[in-house]
Amino acid sequence: MPTPRLTELPDTVMRLIEKVSGPVVDVGTINAGLNSAIAAHVRTADRSLFVKGLPRDHLRVWTQKREAQISPYVRGIAPELLWHIEEDGWSILGFEYVDGGHADYTPDSPDLPAVMTTMLRLAEVPTPSVELKSMPHRLRTYVDDPTDLSWFAGNSLLHTEWNPHNVLMTGRGVLFVDWGWASTGAAWIDPALWLLWLIAHGHTPDQAESVAATHPAWELAPATGLNVFAQAQDRIWTSIAGSGDEWARPMRRAAHAWHEHRFRMP
Repeated sequence: MPTPRLTELPDTVMRLIEKVSGPVVDVGTINAGLNSAIAAHVRTADRSLFVKGLPRDHLRVWTQKREAQISPYVRGIAPELLWHIEEDGWSILGFEYVDGGHADYTPDSPDLPAVMTTMLRLAEVPTPSVELKSMPHRLRTYVDDPTDLSWFAGNSLLHTEWNPHNVLMTGRGVLFVDWGWASTGAAWIDPALWLLWLIAHGHTPDQAESVAATHPAWELAPATGLNVFAQAQDRIWTSIAGSGDEWARPMRRAAHAWHEHRFRMP
């Protein structure tokens, strides 16, 4: 369920920002994204910030802490976290502001190889010493046989949220944002999740799998594990779209198309 976005920063939040970054001279609301009550481009006298936040009583406020914990491990492939404040009923993250557009996931987009290059850099990041959700745990209610969850097990750090709004094309390369759902699991899961977004943006399932297959971990993906994963994703996106979230309908269609594709394969 998307979190309603505030169009103006509350006075309390402004005070918290100025407490750590100095007087604010300008604020611009950012509309992209679904999970933050606050998302703003904040300028102070000497720097630009991207600020995101949630009330501390929000159901998903834990994602704020997760991003703060992950930040030291993903330097170079994510914007730098400058500070994290948890005061006066708010959890607020302040990142360096990075100019960039969102990735183009359409077929033959020149962005796709660049995204994969940074995805390969992510694959080289050692498993953080942070308590993360595991993919077997996250998918436990979407499989018929609990023993199938073993296909998803692994120690790789996974981003998992491949909405193009989370992928910035910048002058210094591709940066991944929104690490609140970072998890551990089999290394092939990130390219498998990415291909769903590729299908939603015009790829056929065959084309999307071909792009995903440029990730070395794809060769390690067991066919049965991919089939079970595709079925689980179909169920997940059917559930999300069924709750009334219109943004999820293209993803439901994409997940269903990939599920059907996997089960038509010999």
